[in-house]
Amino acid sequence: MLNWGILGCAGIARKAMIPAITGSRNGRVAAVASRDAVKARAFADELRIAQACGSYDELLRDPSVDVIYNPLPNHLHVPMTIAALAAGKPVLCEKPLGLSAAEVQLLQAAQRRFGLPVAEAFMVRFHPQWQAARDLVRSGRLGELRAIHTVFTYFNADPDNVRNRPELGGGGLYDVGCYAINTARFLLEAEPEAAIGLFERDPAFGTDRLTSGLVSFPGGARLAFTCATQAALTQEALIIGTKGRLHIPVAFNPPPDMAATIVFDDCRDLIGTGREVITLPPADQYRLLAEAFADTVMGQAAALEDIASSISNMRVLDALLRSAATGRWETL
Repeated sequence: MLNWGILGCAGIARKAMIPAITGSRNGRVAAVASRDAVKARAFADELRIAQACGSYDELLRDPSVDVIYNPLPNHLHVPMTIAALAAGKPVLCEKPLGLSAAEVQLLQAAQRRFGLPVAEAFMVRFHPQWQAARDLVRSGRLGELRAIHTVFTYFNADPDNVRNRPELGGGGLYDVGCYAINTARFLLEAEPEAAIGLFERDPAFGTDRLTSGLVSFPGGARLAFTCATQAALTQEALIIGTKGRLHIPVAFNPPPDMAATIVFDDCRDLIGTGREVITLPPADQYRLLAEAFADTVMGQAAALEDIASSISNMRVLDALLRSAATGRWETL
């Protein structure tokens, strides 16, 4: 059983990751830290966490804390993860792992120096619906993959929210567009070659509030995605092959207490004669992620995806951002 320390009082920690760790088979939340001691104590009391630290350094120095979860604003992912490694703590860090591939490479060098596990918290890969989707792709039932279309949008116009502050690494691409890249790489089991993006920025915040991108893969497969921070709540994925298609209606945040469904269609016609609804059992993808990372830390399982994979994901985001300036396809 590992003792987790939580850096900060982020909403994702409160709503998803702390309940997931609390319900896991191999971990417990021992401490939470904030730069505001009063805020840390209130957060800890709300979530029944024994220890509240009034600084991040206090948490990192605590010998009773075995492993760190870092859900701080994006600009603090790399520096605070490196600080945790220097303190001897493995780290599960929220996505995106950094703000550029070059920044994540600095983290990779630190991880190699300290020799401790680090993983990016892409929980979606642990959900049975994405595992089933990849199994279907591997089985050949879809034929050769040709196109993946994903949508991930929500509405948040709060000027104080970190997602709307560019200096903290806000914006739709970093927050949710990264899922489109990660899941496409997961299904295609290949690395992209080039990307082009179209960005619409909020005139007051300066963050990208509506972003669409095209990403090309070897062999001609394409990912097309749209993400937004100021649009109606929507999630879905459509995977199209030469023999069939697969629809994932709630692609990234399926409720943990409800069964998930994905729909395969052999495309014999356009009215769904060849549809097959596949039902997956309820699953808390955050708990599955926390358990997998704890197993890695304890040496009971192979390491999760290494930082090299995170660098590959960041290179696509880098290319999309470059293309916003050039208006052209950018190679990776």
